[in-house]
Amino acid sequence: MSVGPQEGRHALVTGAVSGIGLEITRRLVTQGWRVTGLDRQPVACPGVDCRAVDLSDEAALSAELATLVQVDAVVHAAGFMAAAPLGSLDSEVGRRLWQVHVQAAALLVDALAGRLPDVTGRVVLIGSRTAAGIAGRSQYAACKAALVGLARSWAAELAPRGVTVNIVAPGATRTPMLDDPSRRGSMPVLPPMGRYVEPSEVAAAVCFLLGREAGSITGQQLVLCGGGSLA
Repeated sequence: MSVGPQEGRHALVTGAVSGIGLEITRRLVTQGWRVTGLDRQPVACPGVDCRAVDLSDEAALSAELATLVQVDAVVHAAGFMAAAPLGSLDSEVGRRLWQVHVQAAALLVDALAGRLPDVTGRVVLIGSRTAAGIAGRSQYAACKAALVGLARSWAAELAPRGVTVNIVAPGATRTPMLDDPSRRGSMPVLPPMGRYVEPSEVAAAVCFLLGREAGSITGQQLVLCGGGSLA
């Protein structure tokens, strides 16, 4: 395997063994990163130290993070989608959405911010174009919108150290989540470009933001939507 300009740098990636998270880990490994992946059901992935942890279990996640001595980048890609209209909102589903998308992000960055190196330290959260609001997905959208507030606040706190915090927010992406039964009541709309976003495109954007060339970009949300936001 050829190594890239990031050789020796260490990234923590959640949701590392499927969908967008898997594409991110693969790309990081090809660029020479050392990757620790967190997932509920880790599977063997070449070049990745995969660890089993339920991100909704705060004690288990905190214990896992305590074992990480040196981290150069944090990528929070884990998540799931749930759709329901008003009148059918499930409070337990809402709680789990918040735990996995928002509270896990807070635990990750709170625990690891002090271990990120000055100037080259990076945080990228996977958001969603849905954060702007969409009928039938209010609980999910609220969680993704909350990530924007977190990212911009953390970016302001960490800017004096040169550590950046950004969000990559894709529209409907061609992953198994598109066929998740939980979204039957709110199916994705094909964007004007005529195709869904590819996981590799999201991974490329993430890896750019993790690189040294993106050192002046912080507190921003990069939306990949195939023209969906133009309507």
